[in-house]
Amino acid sequence: MISHNVKKAALLVVALLFTVGAFAQTTTAPKIGYTNLDYLLSLMPEVKQVESELQAYEKQLSTQLESKYQEYQKKMEEYQKGSSSGLMSELVKQDKEKELVNLQSSIKEFEEKAQQDLQKKQVSLLEPVYDKIQKSIDKVAAANGFTYVFNTHADMGGSAIILYARNKEEDISSLVLKDLGVTTPAPTTPKTITPTKK
Repeated sequence: MISHNVKKAALLVVALLFTVGAFAQTTTAPKIGYTNLDYLLSLMPEVKQVESELQAYEKQLSTQLESKYQEYQKKMEEYQKGSSSGLMSELVKQDKEKELVNLQSSIKEFEEKAQQDLQKKQVSLLEPVYDKIQKSIDKVAAANGFTYVFNTHADMGGSAIILYARNKEEDISSLVLKDLGVTTPAPTTPKTITPTKK
């Protein structure tokens, strides 16, 4: 005969399982999708214009930097000639050295600022494209009942945000591209390599 406490414990376990089962049936699991923002961005037609503008801006900065290098090189040659000829007084020599140090510093500052300006320009040019992609992701995710959408290629030390995807139906990249009016390239099949006989 089963003791009264064991019966009570068994009833409690059954009731608990029933409650958990009922809760699991009423709560729906979140629907999770994923996409690759870099892939979406690479197919946007606006990116060609952005790249063209960035290249023109980078060329402009490079031209200015080259001009500064040439000025420095010219002054350095003048200093070396004057210094080696012995015709340059100590006071003039010190002034020339100071001028060269200032030019070097100016070049270094320009390089750093140019790099920052180029990055800012890239961000400002790409921001409207990313906004357009984000609006499309929001639209597609809402229309298809996704609770969350992850980026599969978000660099965080070389790792992706999502490491596993159960099936390809959850990749919403093609839906987003369709919404944006961008045609997707045809998938390529990997070439099979036949081993050579020796």
